[in-house]
Amino acid sequence: MEKLKIIGGSRLCGTVKISGAKNAALPILAACLLTPEDLILHNVPDLADVRTMLRLLAGMGVRCRREGEDVILQASDIRSTVAPYELVKTMRASILVLCPLATRFGSARVSLPGGCAIGARPVDQHIQALRRMGAEVEIDHGFVDLQSKRLKGCKIVTDMVTVTGTENIMMAAVLAEGDTIIENAAREPEVVDLANCLRAMGARITGDGTSRIVIEGQPALHGAEHTVVSDRIEAGTFAVAAVATRGDVLLSAARPADMTVVLDKLRAAGAEVTTGEDWIRIRMDRRPLAVSVRTEPHPGFPTDMQAQFMAMDCIAEGTSHITETIFENRFMHVPELQRLGADIQVEGHTAVVNGVRRLEGAELMATDLRASASLVIAALAAEGESDVHRIYHLDRGYDRMEVKLSALGANIRRLSE
Repeated sequence: MEKLKIIGGSRLCGTVKISGAKNAALPILAACLLTPEDLILHNVPDLADVRTMLRLLAGMGVRCRREGEDVILQASDIRSTVAPYELVKTMRASILVLCPLATRFGSARVSLPGGCAIGARPVDQHIQALRRMGAEVEIDHGFVDLQSKRLKGCKIVTDMVTVTGTENIMMAAVLAEGDTIIENAAREPEVVDLANCLRAMGARITGDGTSRIVIEGQPALHGAEHTVVSDRIEAGTFAVAAVATRGDVLLSAARPADMTVVLDKLRAAGAEVTTGEDWIRIRMDRRPLAVSVRTEPHPGFPTDMQAQFMAMDCIAEGTSHITETIFENRFMHVPELQRLGADIQVEGHTAVVNGVRRLEGAELMATDLRASASLVIAALAAEGESDVHRIYHLDRGYDRMEVKLSALGANIRRLSE
């Protein structure tokens, strides 16, 4: 087990390169199952979740080779269409192999992510879509068992906006017979990036980036080469850290066009934000102003940035309201921020944050990926020493975060416990 030891009070300054997006890389890695030919990917981040996905694919027979930020995949000799619980339990995105297996091989046995029950969770949207496309799907002892002949295109209206659901349905549809229309589709940049990769493989997709996606099924897809899009959540996290520490940070290889609402909120907090096509500069020379946010599907404020903004609001001037509408249990970082001296009250789906002038270092326990990032930001802004435990959560979504922060002047070290 490892932890981060952080001595707060340092102003972050310098340039940091933003990695490829985890939430784009995972479905694109799963897309290799759609063709027997090579899929060559660039800008793939070195993250725990990416390594888990590669182990999952390798267990099915995919030949996987990593060379720096490049990954070469070939799924010409698949020997298993089973995704075991041992791997799936650590990463909900493992469900993304379900539809590629279904549409190319006609069978799959995929563990339910994290042992979750079908019902209110979005996984049921994937299953409903596959049944509408003609697959026989059963839930058996925590596994999704699927059998099908060639899937048939149809119109699918999802009950909720679901990113992984949209991505999985797209991958089912690219090899289905006829056209598939997805209504109420997710509009996230990562969905668009998957569509770009699938088009490079020979898929015919229009409407990605809107709520209505149309896919014309093809008999086969071919190999391709694709560069994974920059991680807007990593960029947002470093941007908030710059504001919280009153720093001056240039984010290179970033995509400001994907971050409009986040950058507008940082400007509202008092930051000077300048952008180019592939860079963002954040400058802050004062205590931030409190900003309220309400999470919404893209292009609204992303739920994956909620915890980071709460950390910034903890030391801001004024009172903010943080409203979470996407996930029902995403305020687990609140008690840990309170350990630093934050003044936060939770009222249902809203956290009321009264900014304080200073936080003080403390022992902190990470509870999930983005909560981990919020604790790191708060510890950087706090006075004194903090230890952030259970950072394996952090490693799921941030590539060498402590190395990048150290290069910006943070006093941060990774230690064994």
